[in-house]
Amino acid sequence: MILTKFVDELPIPPVLKPRWTDQLHTYYEVNMTEFKQSLHSELNDTTVWGYEGGYPGPTIEVEKGKIVFIKWINNLPDKHLFPVDHTVHGAHMDVPEVRTVVHVHGACVEWESDGYPEAWFTRGFKQVGRYFRKQIYRYDNCGHDSTLWYHDHALGITRLNVYAGLAGFYLIRDQRARILNLPSGKYEIPIMIQDKTFNKDGSLYYPKQPDKPIPELETSIIPEFVGKTILVNGKVHPYLEVEPRKYRFRLLNAANTRFFRIKLGSGQLMYQIATDGGFIQHPIGVKEIMLAPAERAEVIIDFTNLEGKNIIMTNDAPAPFPTGDSVDENTDTVMQFRVTHPLSNVDTSAIPAYIMHVPKINEQSASKIRYLTLNDNMDKYGREFMLLDNKQWDAPITENPKLGSTEIWYLINLTTDTHPIHLHLIDFQILDRRNFDVEKFNKEKMIHYTGPAIPPEPYERGWKDTVRVNPNQIARIIMKFGPYTGLYVWHCHILEHEDYEMMRPFIVIR
Repeated sequence: MILTKFVDELPIPPVLKPRWTDQLHTYYEVNMTEFKQSLHSELNDTTVWGYEGGYPGPTIEVEKGKIVFIKWINNLPDKHLFPVDHTVHGAHMDVPEVRTVVHVHGACVEWESDGYPEAWFTRGFKQVGRYFRKQIYRYDNCGHDSTLWYHDHALGITRLNVYAGLAGFYLIRDQRARILNLPSGKYEIPIMIQDKTFNKDGSLYYPKQPDKPIPELETSIIPEFVGKTILVNGKVHPYLEVEPRKYRFRLLNAANTRFFRIKLGSGQLMYQIATDGGFIQHPIGVKEIMLAPAERAEVIIDFTNLEGKNIIMTNDAPAPFPTGDSVDENTDTVMQFRVTHPLSNVDTSAIPAYIMHVPKINEQSASKIRYLTLNDNMDKYGREFMLLDNKQWDAPITENPKLGSTEIWYLINLTTDTHPIHLHLIDFQILDRRNFDVEKFNKEKMIHYTGPAIPPEPYERGWKDTVRVNPNQIARIIMKFGPYTGLYVWHCHILEHEDYEMMRPFIVIR
């Protein structure tokens, strides 16, 4: 089904108003419900799930250091929109079909409020998972000015809940951004990119079975989900009318599996100012930005002197990445900018030459080095499933960093996919990636490098919470654990992988 491009305007999610606020605290309530929404004007309205009656959910904007309380409320129906595979960990027949738990991705947060996958709850909190601790979550917002996002994280059905629409932006603001004089107000726009496939009647399609169906199972998890159509902020191929001036865009890949390699059809530079965890030291002019699922980048695009021009944001990343199918005429296009609005006032915003100091974590300060593999396996039905350190979700916890300690993790990819690996609680820095001999490693458990260390891409040199680990490579990351102790998770952010065993708990200990 081919839908006409650039017929619907880009929706900008509203900013959520708190229930109350004072000097130190702010309190929100956020309802999850099922509703119908127009995702393209040529389609019937689509049944989706969302926060506060919208998909994507409303944007939550908080001040750095201000304590925010949020009551996430599940008002969803008892029946899922999509087929649930009950052979997947956490989704067996002994739990309710629809359950949710919200994770603010990138948040520095106490573990009881992190959205642990087994801290799920049903409508009215009637049933809760074994790690459920509280109805009202507390966020201390200790991070920098940054683009975070919130999404569902229920064990075994995360892929279905996020695909249904449970995602939204969570922005931390601080004084520094105001001093920098970046484009702001209506010239600062969040851009959530996803892919979906539609049925003829406008409903969302999610497969019941992989390409090679599993005869014993009515519903089976699939190894990856790649949608046929690109949506931005919940609209298929939208357009945005802009003035001939600078804009700040907060880009987020919120897809299940698809990677996006973003370029502008005009060939002009985008000026990147931030990574997942906030500002980088200097803006960098880039022709393309690679975003794996869950990665964010903030860019300034300058439309000055481009009156009357239409500029298309394109994507050329194969899916699944890196060896999957090339993009087609549907998936090679993200959205369109139309420089049609007159300049409403003089553009005094800046692309600063220097943003802020980003101190490098010294490798010598690491008290522990961990070697962790990314593995391919087969289950009893002959389905492929991926593991971290060759351990399943329920295996005893083996990663137990000490509070305040610095560790280096060697992420050793033995699979043929690129995996975006995400750690909860902390931001890390990428040290390098290096090619190695996978066969030798599998035979002898020895790392034999086949090339020099490759520094992170210029657009990854800042604080990150998600790192791409490529096939035949070892990615090294360094991080300091804190400021909280407790139970967190690390996982692949390809949601189909995360839901089927590619997730592990870790515990920060005193």
